[in-house]
Amino acid sequence: MTDNQILQGLGLIVVLAVGSQILASRLRIPALIILLPAGFTAGALTDIVDPYRLLGDAFSPMVSLAVAVILYEAGLGLDISRLHGHMHRVVVRLIWIGVLLTWGATAALAVPLLGMSKSSAVMLGVILVVSGPTVVGPLLHFVRPTERLQRILIWEGSLIDPVGGILGALVFHAVVASGSSRLGGKIGQFAASSAVGLIGGAVGAAVLWLLLSRLHLGEVLGTTAQLAAAVGVAALCDAIRDDTGLIAAVVMGMALANLPGVSLPARRPFLETLVSLIIGLLFISISATVTPASLRHVILPTLALVAALVLVVRPLVALLSTVRTDLHRGERAFIGWMAPRGIVAASTASTFSATLVADHVGGAQKILPATFLVIVTTVTLYGLSAHPVARRVGALRHARARPLLVGGDPWAIDLGRALSSAGLDVLMWAGREDQRDLIRAAGLRLAPGELLAAATGEGAELEGITGVLLLTEEDDFNALASVTLRGTVDGFVHRLGPPGRSHGVVAPYARGDTLFGAGLSRPELARRYEAGARIVFRPLEDGVPEGHALLFLVRPDGRLEPVTDTHTPRPGGRDTAILLGPVRTAGPVPAG
Repeated sequence: MTDNQILQGLGLIVVLAVGSQILASRLRIPALIILLPAGFTAGALTDIVDPYRLLGDAFSPMVSLAVAVILYEAGLGLDISRLHGHMHRVVVRLIWIGVLLTWGATAALAVPLLGMSKSSAVMLGVILVVSGPTVVGPLLHFVRPTERLQRILIWEGSLIDPVGGILGALVFHAVVASGSSRLGGKIGQFAASSAVGLIGGAVGAAVLWLLLSRLHLGEVLGTTAQLAAAVGVAALCDAIRDDTGLIAAVVMGMALANLPGVSLPARRPFLETLVSLIIGLLFISISATVTPASLRHVILPTLALVAALVLVVRPLVALLSTVRTDLHRGERAFIGWMAPRGIVAASTASTFSATLVADHVGGAQKILPATFLVIVTTVTLYGLSAHPVARRVGALRHARARPLLVGGDPWAIDLGRALSSAGLDVLMWAGREDQRDLIRAAGLRLAPGELLAAATGEGAELEGITGVLLLTEEDDFNALASVTLRGTVDGFVHRLGPPGRSHGVVAPYARGDTLFGAGLSRPELARRYEAGARIVFRPLEDGVPEGHALLFLVRPDGRLEPVTDTHTPRPGGRDTAILLGPVRTAGPVPAG
């Protein structure tokens, strides 16, 4: 290819990857539903979107390293302390039961349905055991199931990818060697590959622990060091034994997420942006290698295979994995309806199928198109049906807002009671024991101490919290906490405004919206409350009553919209208003 063709091809791949993700976000559907058809269409209509012509022999190694970066970032979210009891048991079962049943069923069905040889069928079976965080994560973020369901499925997807990658490499070498290796030898190879990945991941994690905890690298250098370590260790492990870099990447991420002394933010903008771009580039590139001619004779047989995997195999795996656990029937049903295939399946199929075709293994030419169709079908099916299914079986997270109120002054407790009376799932946190006693006496739930400490000190994400209201009497604390917590909550983080002539260290200069506008700063609100004003809730059928100040609106669907210094939500006829009533005492209002 000429230089111009290479530039055009690479540019078109990047534009398609990002454009597909933007379009998917506007349509509110998983991006993979658009990425795969876009790449397939570009590969069919043009000659320049061909990764093998653009990159040559470097394409497969680059795919392996890119997947390692994805798995490393996924491993950073695997905090072992959050996986305990029955959740741990379910994840372990999903891994080994899922691998065995899916592998065996796919291999058995591929022979009669796709007309493959046993070797190719076994290869396809091991490729399709993986799911992966690249597809499960976006789908779960879109569906929003219960917290423990989300943890179980994310852990399964993140851990089954390296297992499937190693098994794929072992089966590939066994097929190429015409099955000359005995079972004992294959088990030994699996153990050796696992050892290489585990050792590499441990060494990489130790290096990163020293860099991040001892040298105190900043955000930019710290993120760069993580990326370099993940790529370097994965490349070294893959050079020693094929696909062991996937294990090393997950181990490194998990180790950093659980080692003491390492502070990682819950949101990692650079890594998240890089992973999103990598996913788009990989799916566009790999799907572009699938030709229309290769799909012609495998569409109907592959759809029959997908039907068996979706309707029989996965529900059976979920049933066996959740038996004698505390998961209710709806959660078990949702696990049985969530097994999309993703980038690891596509990358392993792309890597291994070309060599098997060159070695004239029967049916090997059908591995990549069949895998492509399984990915497209499962992602589309689960992407479009997961939310209705979760709603039907009662596996969705509570739809109403769940705000966390930080502060224990009497007016803040009254605000919590008003929000709770309006139907919201309110959590409160306060540092002083007398304030905590008042919160309990008001019938409100106290958030565990480690919840806020983890978010402010270790960057852990506040799962299930839809907004944080910082209401303490310390303006600087409110300002610092708002900066720290921003990005750890799937919703707003607002603080009380400081006095107009505040001399605080941080509060007067911190950015971000403050609650209730300039006319209701923290001292002014406390002064009115001491003068007899009370916080109430009432339906907004006739507008805001005279003498009342609007603080929040609770929408009919349970969303909470606060009044801030830059935005006042427009009331609707079915909204519930949280109001600050008028001062009730006679005479002059006491000073704060």
